[in-house]
Amino acid sequence: MNKIINIAVVGLGQVGIYLLNELNIKKKDIELKTGKKINIVAISARSINKKRQFKINKNIFFKNPLEIFNKVKVDILFEAIGQSDGISKKLVETALKNKIHVITPNKALISKHGNELARIAELNKVNLEFEASVAGGIPILRSIKEGLATNKISKVYGILNGTSNYILSEMENSNQSFVYVLKKAQKLGYAEPGNPKLDLNGFDAFAKVRILSALAFNSKISKYKCLMEGIEKIELKDIKIASQLGLRIKLLGISELKNNHLFETVHPCLVSKKSYIGNVTGVMNAVILEGKPVGESILQGEGAGPGPTSSALLSDLLSILRGNIKNPLGVSVSRLKTLKNYNVNNYTNSLYLRFEVKDKPGVLSQITNRLAKYKISIKRIIQTPDKKNSKATIVIITHKTSELNCLNCLTIFKNNKNLLKNPAKIRLLD
Repeated sequence: MNKIINIAVVGLGQVGIYLLNELNIKKKDIELKTGKKINIVAISARSINKKRQFKINKNIFFKNPLEIFNKVKVDILFEAIGQSDGISKKLVETALKNKIHVITPNKALISKHGNELARIAELNKVNLEFEASVAGGIPILRSIKEGLATNKISKVYGILNGTSNYILSEMENSNQSFVYVLKKAQKLGYAEPGNPKLDLNGFDAFAKVRILSALAFNSKISKYKCLMEGIEKIELKDIKIASQLGLRIKLLGISELKNNHLFETVHPCLVSKKSYIGNVTGVMNAVILEGKPVGESILQGEGAGPGPTSSALLSDLLSILRGNIKNPLGVSVSRLKTLKNYNVNNYTNSLYLRFEVKDKPGVLSQITNRLAKYKISIKRIIQTPDKKNSKATIVIITHKTSELNCLNCLTIFKNNKNLLKNPAKIRLLD
């Protein structure tokens, strides 16, 4: 690799503009650590005149990023647009085919097209780096690919979305509703101002789970339809009751091997307040790996925002500048396993079930009989009457039961006239 390295940055949103500024102010530091000088030769975004946090050099601006390849010589391309398809995919593919290294924080792109993009990178002997796509500034992907490379990992799980974690923490701390706290998160820049849906419905965390699975288990990025639930249905009432039980609600991403079948899921979990994961609050992320011989490893840090993301992007840059050509997914694509999908119906958990009911005799026995019919045994019952409104809240903690049993049982309650709304269900983490 030459001593002077030409760099292009495409996408100048929150992350892209912060990264561009970091590249400019850290040029000397990068040269000191790698012996390479970086030269930013091209930048691109939808608008040249948009108000940005840092100034841009309009002399190297390209309206159409695909024109960069014809006009200037580029060694490394940063893609920070963030689409799963469209211009993001076209740009990354074109760069790799032109033997240009690519660095991206784009989890949507990698989780959808990572297998094919990794194959193109390998063919052209260039790097495709995406450390920033999972858990912000936490070096989790490099830890799996390098630090824990000889370990047999059986499970990876944790808090992978800072927005959801902030909302759940803040609801508990402030005693405010989901809607109120979401607006606060948007004002603070933790949630997208327009449409925060992908953070809240579990999709963002699930894209990260897919990337973690591939690296942890030396497998292809899966395409299976999986269990994915977000936090939109979590009510303040559930957070309060959980707290009384010594529990907290966390949105967890989980990937594990069950009888050599791949099980990936994202859903809210009740965890002990005394547990490590129960005390990861605010916008923090935490990833827990279980493997042999290392045992349990925990990595924690800020998972959201331009600062932590840029830190991971620059870490990828230094890795490339040091001359490391690596397989993007840890091993060659041709040697990645295709794992069979675990049947989600067999997934077992203890459950927290909350029923809002008419306060009249026989309702509780109706519910317990229905649970017994589906072999769902009860660990604990909390009944809170609201005599003034002739209502009651019944919370049941169950022993372990399968997803299928639970689904079939709760479906029947939909027609029960004594229930004022559909039951709330949250799984307990083992």
